[in-house]
Amino acid sequence: MTATRKIAIPRYYLYGDQLSDVELNFLHVEPIRERSGAHDWTIRAHAHPDHVQILLVERGGGKLIVEMQEFEIPTLSIMVIPSAMVHEIQFSPGTDGTVITAASTFATSVSQGDARLLEVLAAPQVYPLEGSGVSVEGVIDAFGWLNREYVWSAPGRRVAIQAHFLRVLVALMRLRNARAPNMPSVGDRDYDLLCRYREALENHFREEKGLEFYARALGVSTQRLNQACKARAGKTSSELLHERLIIEAKRYLIYMEMTVAEIGYELGFEDPAYFSRFFSQRVGRPPGAYRDENSALRQVATP
Repeated sequence: MTATRKIAIPRYYLYGDQLSDVELNFLHVEPIRERSGAHDWTIRAHAHPDHVQILLVERGGGKLIVEMQEFEIPTLSIMVIPSAMVHEIQFSPGTDGTVITAASTFATSVSQGDARLLEVLAAPQVYPLEGSGVSVEGVIDAFGWLNREYVWSAPGRRVAIQAHFLRVLVALMRLRNARAPNMPSVGDRDYDLLCRYREALENHFREEKGLEFYARALGVSTQRLNQACKARAGKTSSELLHERLIIEAKRYLIYMEMTVAEIGYELGFEDPAYFSRFFSQRVGRPPGAYRDENSALRQVATP
């Protein structure tokens, strides 16, 4: 395998695309053939700093390489690629199935605090479905309905997507439990620290804005925390904190009936003017303008 650590690794939301602002705190669903076929069935080394990927392979197969670990991909299997991990995929021509690219924040929200559901997304793995004890038909149905709801703009779309994504997580949890004795450990201190930092952010980003708080809670220095974030996510610890705040601010602006000042207070900004500047500097337009531009998403998300 190419020594990926010695060159700049591309980081994408979706492979081959520049980072898009479309539903970055949600997910994306597409057929495997759509992107892989266009790249001669070879997905070269890259990473998704803020998104996990779950792939259902219904036809074909190939090889998955994640951080020097190699996995054979059989027909009728599920692949898990954690966020921030450098990976490449060599598909057999004609391989098809479904790719879910889900924001880590979305996965955390859907899990509703159940650590077992998030553990399956923390380590790379390929799970064969046949003979696993997990219903193959049920898994295919969950992926199929997730894809249908994703492409529809029907009332209740977002809730339905959450429900079917939860079905996928439960299936993965059961697959993982069935083969727990053989599960490899991630064994990467930077990645482990990044994951613990993201978890701490989820718990405290509204009220805690200082990196000293997070470094102290994680038992490391701010320099060590920053090093791990840059190594595994390509961003500083401050950038990850600010991005988490922006994601939540966007969510409130689009889906909540709150004033800009109320949203700022909710996110721990005592000065509404400072919150507006904070948002504008990172998004390129004021909160009110962002809300107006994305007002159509309210109707899509309304149950």
